[in-house]
Amino acid sequence: MVVIRLARGGSKKRPFYRIVVADKRARRDGRFIEQLGFYNPNARGEEVSFRIDGERLNYWLGEGAQMSERVASLVKKNKAA
Repeated sequence: MVVIRLARGGSKKRPFYRIVVADKRARRDGRFIEQLGFYNPNARGEEVSFRIDGERLNYWLGEGAQMSERVASLVKKNKAA
């Protein structure tokens, strides 16, 4: 199964996440199919904290990919904004 989830990057105590499409069996930070965007929980001021390519997201959802709970909540929260 294909899943849309977060892959952690950044340094210790300064997380930065990439939103990726990956096989469910792949490791969290391992191999992925495509990168759709990013999430920066430590964004300050004018920095962008969340960005995702909506067209590619809809494409993968149409192909049967499922979003993780965290990605679904981020997308829902940022669609309203």
